Amino acid sequence: MVRHVGGKSGGFVLLAVALVCVMQMFPRFSPQAPGLAMVTGGEDSSFMTKVVGAAAQGATAATVAAILSAVTEPIVNRLLVKRMTFAQASAEITFSLVSNFFLTTFPTNMLKFPVFEVINIVLSFTSLSGGMRGIVNGFLFCSVMLPVTNYRFRKSMGWEVNPALLYQAYIPTVTRDIIYGWARGFVGAHMTSAFAPETSMQRAVCFGATVLAACIISSPGNEWRGYTLQPKDRTLPFAEYFKPVNYMRSTGVGATIMGIALMVGMLVTPYAEMLFAYLKENKMVAVGLLVAAFAAVGMLKKK
Repeated sequence: MVRHVGGKSGGFVLLAVALVCVMQMFPRFSPQAPGLAMVTGGEDSSFMTKVVGAAAQGATAATVAAILSAVTEPIVNRLLVKRMTFAQASAEITFSLVSNFFLTTFPTNMLKFPVFEVINIVLSFTSLSGGMRGIVNGFLFCSVMLPVTNYRFRKSMGWEVNPALLYQAYIPTVTRDIIYGWARGFVGAHMTSAFAPETSMQRAVCFGATVLAACIISSPGNEWRGYTLQPKDRTLPFAEYFKPVNYMRSTGVGATIMGIALMVGMLVTPYAEMLFAYLKENKMVAVGLLVAAFAAVGMLKKK
């Protein structure tokens, strides 16, 4: 789908691995811990342990999603807002665009993913039901992070970043995030009850399916957001914008990316934590990775 990327995308993976090793400064947790919103409220688990664990999980998922999103998000946003075909959208994607956008997806994901997961786990210590927690989570997350979301969106489209527009499309976005938060809590509870996952792989697959379903359930809000974000001089009529084929394209790709990213993040986190424990004992290796990461970022910026 993306021209000129080829084997160079492997550089993104190496950079992301190096960065996550030095940025995920979190203590070790049990590799068997479910993590994310799937964490159960055991009496022997402390509040801060779960909060920091959720942040670590979100940071790892953020890295995975950043790699995927750097390639796919510019295409998805063109499908969503410009209503292009896959061929038209991919024709606008170059290696330069992907490499530069990765420098946006990574830091913004390192804000967005952990924030969502931390809010979610904090609310799990309240008496609110799963669905109600999701609604509150969606409202808080959108209200706090919408400027980051819109900044990233405009960068992916190659548009000017105007501070006055960082809260653009607040109503459709908060609606989408509230529905997503509720759906994630509702579907997650039913998935856990129906399949009773026991192994790490089963829990990850169950969680990924929950996220994918929640994205699809909340997709009307996402379509509303895309319609609102159209440039005023190129706004498509309502009937033309909301064609079923366009809806299925943007929703299918976006939901798949989110589900896979969080599922893989759930699987990778225990190994990332073990690697960090190794780096704590071998500080020179950690420093070397940090220098290499900054050097790689510098090289990407020059391209």
